[in-house]
Amino acid sequence: MEFFKVLMIICPLVFLAGVIDAIVGGGGLISLPAYMAAGLPPHLATGTNKCSSTFGTLLSTVRFMKNKKIHYIAALTSAGAALVGSPLGATLNMILDERYLSYTLLVLLPIIAVFLICKKDFGDQEGRVEENKVRMIVLSLLSGFLIGMYDGFFGPGTGTFLILVYTGVIGFDLVTASGNAKVVNLASNVAAFVTFALNGKILWSIGIPAALFGIAGNWVGAGLAIKGGKKLIRPMFMVVLLLLMIKIGYDLFLG
Repeated sequence: MEFFKVLMIICPLVFLAGVIDAIVGGGGLISLPAYMAAGLPPHLATGTNKCSSTFGTLLSTVRFMKNKKIHYIAALTSAGAALVGSPLGATLNMILDERYLSYTLLVLLPIIAVFLICKKDFGDQEGRVEENKVRMIVLSLLSGFLIGMYDGFFGPGTGTFLILVYTGVIGFDLVTASGNAKVVNLASNVAAFVTFALNGKILWSIGIPAALFGIAGNWVGAGLAIKGGKKLIRPMFMVVLLLLMIKIGYDLFLG
């Protein structure tokens, strides 16, 4: 009976996290606390969360692929760079106090939110990327590496920041940026998932059913992002930025 109570807490929230993650990233801000609230120890919660998020991200990536909403050169370049940056970020985490990054994010996130509100044409770009392929590849490489480092060092909102960079810096439209981010997230998730699995940090009896709900959520979210486009993605950005601010503030001042 206790097992089913745990699933009743986790599975609906993992589904919701999958919907949000497929659209703008940041689903881990919902799913990881769900595992913790259900009573899983931190390492098992993190590993089991990677199980559900990896399969969910795989599904949403496939859906973006089928709808031709991924720019493969940019996405794969960033994914390769992120796999190099992520372990470096994890190494830095063991040396530096992550509170410095948390304080920086608490300042930057409201600025990003105001920017998104004021810049009404954010994410409308089309064709700008193809004007200079060398620029696109260099920026994809650099952004993948830096955000990969952020993922290894801190983590929350990685997919959201990827979409922001793909759109605001490199010049993709919001839907393609979201598809590209899925490829990078998938590479990062698979690497982490394999590591946790080999070290016995996944509770499979919970991870497998939760993964099914994560797959369903990502399927729904990817469909909404592809059909809704900018009108849906922009407000979802605000929701995820707010969740990230709440999480960072809680960890800094109350955690």
